Amino acid sequence: MRRIGVLGSGEVGQTLAAGFKAHGYEVKIGSRDPAKLAEFARQSGIFAGTFAEVGAWGDTLVLSVHGSAAEAVLRDIGAPKLSGKLIIDTTNPITDDPPVDGVLRLFTGPNDSLLERLQSAFPEARLVKAFNSVGSARMVNPAMAGGRPTMFFCGNDAAARAEVRALLEQFGWEPADMGTAVAARAIEPLAQLWCIPGFQQDSWTHAFKVLWS
Repeated sequence: MRRIGVLGSGEVGQTLAAGFKAHGYEVKIGSRDPAKLAEFARQSGIFAGTFAEVGAWGDTLVLSVHGSAAEAVLRDIGAPKLSGKLIIDTTNPITDDPPVDGVLRLFTGPNDSLLERLQSAFPEARLVKAFNSVGSARMVNPAMAGGRPTMFFCGNDAAARAEVRALLEQFGWEPADMGTAVAARAIEPLAQLWCIPGFQQDSWTHAFKVLWS
């Protein structure tokens, strides 16, 4: 059975940890301060530990911390323990600045992405960007009136992308493989676009859908 180590104590991390457990995986969740997860661990039955503990244990990791902390969290685990592992990167390079007319600010530029930075910092890990362009409430088995929504994903390792494709299908998504990590330059800003209706209309239950001809 695949061991899923979720890195992050927020809503995204808790939602995906519970989702993977519901789909039959062995799951642990990590935080810099595992005590913050005590109630979640009690209710879900999912073990909560440190980033280092969970990162070393999982054969697949889900990175779900604030984008500005992503590299530091992986460094806490250590490059040797990440070597060869699939890391599903859900993070976005969003700053702490307030949105302007509903648009969040990114700390990356148009010809750069957080995924590329992480892959460069940990070349032996197999990073795939996914789950970054929707709210946590719709990440697992989204029920949408228009059918299965589309989840864009990308990464340099084709075999890792194939694994993520299968997971996305299992979670009720229509996967859209955008190729190598360079595609994250386009995928990460989708989080900005997704958030605009939320900030302007207080609507947070939508998702993207590609219509193929």
